[in-house]
Amino acid sequence: MTETTPGWLNPDELEMARARLPILYVEAVPVRVDDSGEVTSIGLLLRIGPDGTVSRTLVSGRVMHHERVRDALLRHLEKDLGPVALPRVPSSLQPFTVAEYFPTQGVTPYHDPRQHAVSLAYVVPVAGDCRPRQDALDLVWFSPQEALSPAVQNEMPGGHGVLLKQAMAHVGCVSEGP
Repeated sequence: MTETTPGWLNPDELEMARARLPILYVEAVPVRVDDSGEVTSIGLLLRIGPDGTVSRTLVSGRVMHHERVRDALLRHLEKDLGPVALPRVPSSLQPFTVAEYFPTQGVTPYHDPRQHAVSLAYVVPVAGDCRPRQDALDLVWFSPQEALSPAVQNEMPGGHGVLLKQAMAHVGCVSEGP
């Protein structure tokens, strides 16, 4: 199927671009916060990969040509969490980190076999009802301690576990131990 949205690449064009250029992405760690702004839970998506493996992941997706980063972030939050998730995108779009994914493992902690991608990563509080859509099977809420546990971290391929640890450190939820 060919995508007809202006500023979007068809599958052949995307494959050619991925082979030659870094692609810009946004990633979001959806969180619930209490009245004082402390993170009480982290939402992780459950997905089935192209190879049939089940994994936990974050909200993520490409930034389209001529699309503002804020708009891309909101589009992917709605696509993955549903239209009534009520995300509160920060007024300052300063990411907590920039993750650089390489097709070659070991260059950085982040790996994407399809491409070289640069991702702006955000922690985004959501206040509404989240119902995963598109290719996500489920959204499960974890306490910060559960999300940072080795069991959950092992279910997050491609460096998403590292990114989650960075997000939790950024908001003051640090894990015990290594």
